[in-house]
Amino acid sequence: FEKRGHTVIPSAPLVPENDPTVLFITAGMHPLVPYLLGQPHPSGKRLTNFQKCLRTDDIDEVGDATHNTFFEMLGNWSLGDYWKKEALSWSWEFLTSKDYLNIDSEKIYVTVFAGDQDAPKDVESIEIWQSLGVPKERIFEYGKKENWWGPAGETGPCGPSTEMFIDSGKEHDPKFGEKCHLHCNCLRYVEVWNDVLMQYNKRSDGTFEPLKQRNVDTGMGLERMTMILEGKSSIYETELFNSIMETIRTLSSPDRYDDKSARIIADHIRAVVFLIVDGITPSNKERGYILRRLLRRAAVKMFRMSSRSTLRNLETIGLEVLAIYNGLYNIDSENSNQVDLVGRVINEEVSRFSDTLDRGLKEFQKTVEPLVQQKKEKNLPFFPVPGIFAFHLYDTYGFPPELTDEMAKEAGLSGVNWEEYRREFEKHQALSRAGAEAKFKGGLADQSEQTSRLHTATHLLQAALRQVLGPYVYQKGSNITAERLRFDFSSPEKVTEEQLKRVEELVNQKIKEDLPVKREEMGTEEAKRLGSLGLFTEKYGERVSVYTIDRSGEIFSKEICGGPHASQTGSLGRFKIIKEEAVSAGVRRIKAVLED
Repeated sequence: FEKRGHTVIPSAPLVPENDPTVLFITAGMHPLVPYLLGQPHPSGKRLTNFQKCLRTDDIDEVGDATHNTFFEMLGNWSLGDYWKKEALSWSWEFLTSKDYLNIDSEKIYVTVFAGDQDAPKDVESIEIWQSLGVPKERIFEYGKKENWWGPAGETGPCGPSTEMFIDSGKEHDPKFGEKCHLHCNCLRYVEVWNDVLMQYNKRSDGTFEPLKQRNVDTGMGLERMTMILEGKSSIYETELFNSIMETIRTLSSPDRYDDKSARIIADHIRAVVFLIVDGITPSNKERGYILRRLLRRAAVKMFRMSSRSTLRNLETIGLEVLAIYNGLYNIDSENSNQVDLVGRVINEEVSRFSDTLDRGLKEFQKTVEPLVQQKKEKNLPFFPVPGIFAFHLYDTYGFPPELTDEMAKEAGLSGVNWEEYRREFEKHQALSRAGAEAKFKGGLADQSEQTSRLHTATHLLQAALRQVLGPYVYQKGSNITAERLRFDFSSPEKVTEEQLKRVEELVNQKIKEDLPVKREEMGTEEAKRLGSLGLFTEKYGERVSVYTIDRSGEIFSKEICGGPHASQTGSLGRFKIIKEEAVSAGVRRIKAVLED
């Protein structure tokens, strides 16, 4: 794609820089949402990269042939430039040409949008696929559920997609249905590439209109494609996982090794390492909770395959992941600080969970032993452990219900009452889903006026802090919602009330002056030479957006940034600091709002 005029851009961190609406980067297009919405990208209209991603919505599928939580996504984008003919032709060429993947064209099947009351059938894509040599019988039509993307929020860019599947050749498993099809769970057909063709804008009244800027957004999973190219039956048998799986097998007891459990451990520890490297630590909230959940789930699986005394083995697996990705994504397995950090976070969390495991086992014994005694004394037939108790062990102590079922059978009962367990689990899912819908309602990127104002206020805040406290102040992180801004910065000591008051007054002075906010595109090195500040400079690539706030050449703020901004400081409203606190050694945090 670089040969076809695309600029190769680097992977963004897993934690979105300017998007409070999601916890992690979930797709290759995610960091590019502002540009898909129309903001010019510093690197041009044709882009390509490989992006690290993390999703947990299908965590229960992890361990099968094709699912991961952490994965790498290959993508290419057209921001108002080329359209369907080029996108589909290049996809076909990359898949089938001897110069590239050299996949047998007779194994490739495609899907297109079937059309509905909102948008017509994608006849154009069908005609292009046929012109490339895909016969009609290998082109399938589906509705919005399968072949439509977006919009990110309630309104915005969206459009049909066309997907490419590879016939793996495996026989259909009849337990998944009488007939096999492209989306069959037997996984004979593996989806490897999705070309999203953004050509509509969804309006607030629910209707669709043609977009002024049509975009192409494609995504190919590296793990699945590697599986296809190596002729393996699962992603965990490929070179991406071979050494991790072998390490797990070596650390397990031969008579207790379970392949699916090993796959889950391999996936989860790989995700854990990338989360730690990107600055996430275990906690009971949001990103930290996801890390904790993955690590503890892996610990339980390792416990079942080895013993409590060898739970420290998860560190060994983590260090193997570091070695595999050395030199990629800011990973440096020769960096002792990074190695120590990964080992320390894993071991500390597993140590805490070891105590929880003990309490969970004691809870099991306390509840199950009286049931077993009752069965013996009254000569009762086999009966199950209550499902509500199995869910309690899962929800409170992280015990997988399969483990509870196994232990119950060993104790002399008939396992878990799965119907009751599923009812409890579904109630829990409904509550979690409601919370997630509230959390993610805003879509993939918040471009609202209020968020744009708060982004601009953050630039003013950093400049004011550097004037009041000194040039040692640098941004260490930020989180912006439509309601408030949170800004972390370097400072060896607590900021005094007087200093905070001066910072607040200085920001409001610059707001009152109604200074212009100017955006320029330039090379990264030039931006640095001109004194631009930027926390994530390495992720932007060769060209960056620089925002300058000044009056007649007197610069107050100059920063590299990819978020939305106001055009004048006078539109911000009154800036008010509501809290200042310590985050860690040498790092402070300010929370602030804008009042009308």
